[in-house]
Amino acid sequence: MADGVGMDLIEVARIERALDRHPRLADRLFTEAEQQYAASKGRPGRHLAARFAAKEAVVKALRLPPGTALREIEVVAGDDDDPAPTISLTGDAGEEAASRGLVVQVSLTHAREMAGAVAIADAAGPGNEGS
Repeated sequence: MADGVGMDLIEVARIERALDRHPRLADRLFTEAEQQYAASKGRPGRHLAARFAAKEAVVKALRLPPGTALREIEVVAGDDDDPAPTISLTGDAGEEAASRGLVVQVSLTHAREMAGAVAIADAAGPGNEGS
């Protein structure tokens, strides 16, 4: 049984508008690697929206406090061998997960107008070697 589940859904245009109005917002929300990944895509805002939803889902799954720095939650893109994204936690978010012995798995989705994510926090152990 999972120790925590979180999900989030957001309008892609909402993220795109926010990033257009506040250019430095991307640096507060997303790591450099996340920004570079999104920039390599045809519609970067769609990919950033999915990552934002994933970060919010992780906050919920881990029951992190309001104000948690979302840059401490990084969505690491998969590769050719395993295309599934993974979560890397640093700072207070990483310390909280480690102190509770939790790892997080995430699933992202996006369409033209919406992006969403589901995160599951579960005890680390054999067969559960996620980030």
